[in-house]
Amino acid sequence: MQNIVDNISILYSAYYKKQPNKISKLPQSGGDRQYFRIFGEKDSVIATVNANVKENETFFYFSQHFKSLQFNVPEIFAISADKTIYIQSDFGDITLLHVIEEQGKTPLVYALLKQSLKKLALLQINGGSNLDYNQCITSKEFGAQAIFSDLLYFKYYFLDTLKIPYDKEKLLEEFNVLSQSLSTTDYSCFMFRDFQSRNIMVQNGTVFFIDYQGGMQGALQYDVASFLWQAKAELSDEWKSSLLSYYMDCVDEIKGVSVDRTHFTDQYNGYVLIRLLQVLGAYGFRGIFERKAHFLVSIPLAIKNLQKFLNQTKLGFNLHEFEKILTLIGCEEMIAHFDNIKATEHTPLLIKINSFSYKKTGYPKDDSDNGGGYVFDCRGILNPGRQDEYKKITGRDKSVIDFLEQHTEMPNFINNVYNIVDITVTDYIKRDFSSLTINFGCTGGQHRSVYAADALVRHLRNKFNVRIDLKHIEQGISEKKGY
Repeated sequence: MQNIVDNISILYSAYYKKQPNKISKLPQSGGDRQYFRIFGEKDSVIATVNANVKENETFFYFSQHFKSLQFNVPEIFAISADKTIYIQSDFGDITLLHVIEEQGKTPLVYALLKQSLKKLALLQINGGSNLDYNQCITSKEFGAQAIFSDLLYFKYYFLDTLKIPYDKEKLLEEFNVLSQSLSTTDYSCFMFRDFQSRNIMVQNGTVFFIDYQGGMQGALQYDVASFLWQAKAELSDEWKSSLLSYYMDCVDEIKGVSVDRTHFTDQYNGYVLIRLLQVLGAYGFRGIFERKAHFLVSIPLAIKNLQKFLNQTKLGFNLHEFEKILTLIGCEEMIAHFDNIKATEHTPLLIKINSFSYKKTGYPKDDSDNGGGYVFDCRGILNPGRQDEYKKITGRDKSVIDFLEQHTEMPNFINNVYNIVDITVTDYIKRDFSSLTINFGCTGGQHRSVYAADALVRHLRNKFNVRIDLKHIEQGISEKKGY
């Protein structure tokens, strides 16, 4: 990690002719890219680290093209010689999804949604003009083959992983029919590919687009489907309908001709279905295969979103095997399979989480009836306490937190702890167990163990809503969480 930060600092210094004041690692998203915020004397910029050079080159080309047309996309300031690190505009931390979740159904949110759709239509139509689609990462066009690939992605990483029964030959035949049907469109322009409120930044009431490197030529409807049917946005049916109508108004205005609204909406519905299945495939891969908790807990929401769409939409095709698996996916048993169990006020489980010092106090005594529990040794993580600036503060101070998250293996360590502990907590809630003790130890009980204990408390409260007694033994801190 330190080597990455050093390389970012070198690139920044070479471009701006001065050293950065500070470099902070940002939370990682679903992909493999890493993001860092670089602070200068007045402003900040974002450094992106990505080993996929082809993906980076596509992003550079698209950004330069869209920026030349005055679209609200990042400007690329500096690129490393090997093209694995680049510095771009910083649009802040507020995504449109964050605004939606914070404010709900308000006039401001609706105005931002409309602004996003208007700018999307302009980028798709005007931005797609004279674009060199040979610069795309993989396919140049979201045609029959690309649609079929998305359906296979859903098949392999969701259907097959969950061992949902189906006739393989029939389903593949029907996938082919659906792919051919949707690939015929009258409205082919630039397709963002992952247009969702998480990829839209909001700064001073203006929206900015990021993460469009997966774009290609394709149907206008796909991006609108992705946007309006994003599960976490939870837009009402009324808003979806009115915003789709507004988007078609925007297309009419830009193109100077009126679209056939019935035909446009029929194709839109087909792309909603494709997008919802592609999302399930992605969640299956990231959640079931890679065991990333965020994606696992998102699967029930995605299934409910698909279920809602199927209940209110007549698809207009006669594909029996496909319809059969859609019915199986949308059943309550499938949702229950992924729904995360939650503690209630009547759940007897109390989790005791302690940080301690191996050098001073040793293992905390477990005074529960069943004994046992977990003890995690944090001494394999680089110790901040060896540096003078951290000696008098703890794992609750931001500078120590930044050090542990940016310069050590603590993120990998704590994620593995989550995976282990989640199994036990789930089982204990189901079986009405009353006690579980989890201890984190380090040399002095001041930095690493304190950080890890606090991180686990946040994780368990967010995921399971359980009661927790937290003790930082060496710091003399005792806190109760929940009920």
